Amino acid sequence: MSTKMSRFVAVAAASLAIGLGAYAAQPNGQGGPGGWHHGHFMQEMNQLHTQLKLSPDQEKQWQAALDTMKQNREAERAAHKQMHDQMKSMQQQPILDLNALHDMHEKAEAQNHQLREQTAAAWLNFYNGLNDQQKTIVSTSLKQHWAKMEERHEKMRQHWEHGKGAASAPAANQ
Repeated sequence: MSTKMSRFVAVAAASLAIGLGAYAAQPNGQGGPGGWHHGHFMQEMNQLHTQLKLSPDQEKQWQAALDTMKQNREAERAAHKQMHDQMKSMQQQPILDLNALHDMHEKAEAQNHQLREQTAAAWLNFYNGLNDQQKTIVSTSLKQHWAKMEERHEKMRQHWEHGKGAASAPAANQ
């Protein structure tokens, strides 16, 4: 497989893991990190789950992917807290050990990458068990989600550029 194609597959797998995986973050879709947007996204995920009309075996794969994602998300949170605590401890030293800080960061990145890969593999296993009609439903949902993300990104970029222009205007008048 070409490098370009494998990157595309990796991005699609990550999108599937993030998109479908967000379902597990708050099973009831209420509150939590992300606020309204998260709740809205959870509602979309519940709709997708309903639309897929999963067989009992597919439902097991869905649940296995959710469980994997939940466990890995908690492991990432615990690792992040541990790293934060270690950084606080390092700040007490008169001279920072930047080598140790870098090593700690690299180890955390590698661990998080492994957890994300496990989550992506679980969601890909689920996706590979779907029939073509179900894959079309997932594909359409992901494309809509990507379009919404792109739209939000564009709005943020425009807002940032507008704010940047407004902030520099008073300096130009002085």
